[in-house]
Amino acid sequence: MKPDKECARGLTQLEGFLLWSAEVERARRQARRFTDQLPWLTTAQREDVERVFIAERVTTARESLTRVRDRAEELRAEYTGRYARLRARCVAVSAGAVGAATCLGTALTLVLR
Repeated sequence: MKPDKECARGLTQLEGFLLWSAEVERARRQARRFTDQLPWLTTAQREDVERVFIAERVTTARESLTRVRDRAEELRAEYTGRYARLRARCVAVSAGAVGAATCLGTALTLVLR
């Protein structure tokens, strides 16, 4: 793998890690806000509720991100195919136009002699 591609891949992984860490931290803050609304909980109960809340939130986020990733891959494949077909058509039309222009030029040259 080229160094540029390795760097880009590393930066993408770092970005993903930072985004995921931010998501987990957001879940922790939400769990804390939720348990703050339940003042009667003991410390152990509060920790259990926060742990379950965070786990549920993280699982939901992971499932959502997986669906988004899968859909992005589907769209990439679809649009790559469309682009390939469009490019082939453009090349064919261009080749046809050049061929037609060449034939017309040759015919005019022969006729006008």
